[in-house]
Amino acid sequence: MIRSLIINPGSTSTKIGVFEDESLVFDKTLRHSTEEISSYPTIVAQKDFRKNIILEALKEHEIDVQSFDVIVGRGGMLKPIPGGTYAVTDELLHDLEEGVSGQHASNLGGILAREIGDMIGAPSYIVDPVVVDELCDLARLSGIPEIERVSVFHALNQKAVAKRFAKEQGKKYEELNLIVIHMGGGVSVGAHEKGRVIDVFNALDGDGAFSPERTGGVPSGALIKMCFHSGLSEKEIYKKFVGQGGFNAYLGTNDARDVEKMMQEDSEQGRKAKLIYDAFIFQLAKNAGAEAAVLKGEVDQIILTGGIAYDKYVTGCLTERLSFIAPVTVYPGEDELLALTQGALRVMNGEEQAKAY
Repeated sequence: MIRSLIINPGSTSTKIGVFEDESLVFDKTLRHSTEEISSYPTIVAQKDFRKNIILEALKEHEIDVQSFDVIVGRGGMLKPIPGGTYAVTDELLHDLEEGVSGQHASNLGGILAREIGDMIGAPSYIVDPVVVDELCDLARLSGIPEIERVSVFHALNQKAVAKRFAKEQGKKYEELNLIVIHMGGGVSVGAHEKGRVIDVFNALDGDGAFSPERTGGVPSGALIKMCFHSGLSEKEIYKKFVGQGGFNAYLGTNDARDVEKMMQEDSEQGRKAKLIYDAFIFQLAKNAGAEAAVLKGEVDQIILTGGIAYDKYVTGCLTERLSFIAPVTVYPGEDELLALTQGALRVMNGEEQAKAY
C-alpha cells in the first residue's frame, strides 16, 4: 500500500487529501482569508504560512506526516512540457519559484510538496500542469507570425479521464484516439492522438466555445474595434473576456445550474437562457467536430467531463450531436486530488517513469 499526501493550492484555499493507494481516507479544504493572503508580497512568500497550516491540520486529525510514502503537488506555471508525472527537481523548483510562465497559486503545489517531502525523506512530484504542451507543429500557427497558438487547458483532468477510459477498456492510453471535452468555469476540447494532445482549444483566453465565465473565440475585427473605441483599459477588456464573459455576460451568472433553472421558466428570460445554453452546446460540438477532423475521423471515443457533465441536458444534447463521430462516455466532475494521486502511483508502481523537466 502506498500512502500519499496530495496538495492542491488555490488563490484563497489549499485542498489536501490523504490516500492509501487510490482510496481517499481524509481530505480537507483549508480556507485563507483575503487579509491573510494579502499580507504576503508574493505567492511564493506564502509557502511557510501554507505549509504550517497543512501540518497543523494533519496533526489535528492525528495523521503522522512521517507515514507518507510520497507527496504530490498541483503543477504550476512552468515552461511548456509534455504531459506526465515529474519529480520536483531543483530546476523545476526554481522555475516554480520564479513563475517562468506566470505567478499563480498552483505554483505552490510543487514547492510545498518538495518542502514536506524533503522534511520526511519522501519523493515529491507534480502531475500534468496546465502548461502541458504536446501540440503538433500545424496546431501552433495562428495566421499571424507574431501570435502563436498555445496549449493552456485542463490537462490534469483531461489526461486522467482519458487514461481511466483506456484502463476500463483494457487498453493503453497510447493506443487510442480520443476527443475530451472538459466543461467547467472554462471549457477545453482536446484531440488525444495515441497518448498526446496534439491540438486543443485554449481554455483560458484563447479560442473555442464560450463558457460560464469566458468568451472563447470572438470575431477578431469586432474585437479590434472594441479595444480602440470602447474607452476601456487593457485590464478592463481582458476581464470582460476572462471572468465576465460567456454565461456571465448574457445571463449574469457563471453557474450552469442557475441557467438550467432559468430555462424552466415560461418567460422571455427562460427562452433567452435556453438560447444561450443551446449555443454553448452548439459551439462545443463544433469544436469536437474540428478535433475529429484533426484526427482524420479516426476517433475511438468522445469523453465528456467537468462539473457541467453532471447536467443530463448538456450531455444528452452533445451525445445527440456527436455520436455519429464516435461513442460518447460521460465522466462527470473533476477529481483533481485523485488524478494527482493516480499520476504518482503510476510512477511508484513502475507503470510509468517520472518525466525529466
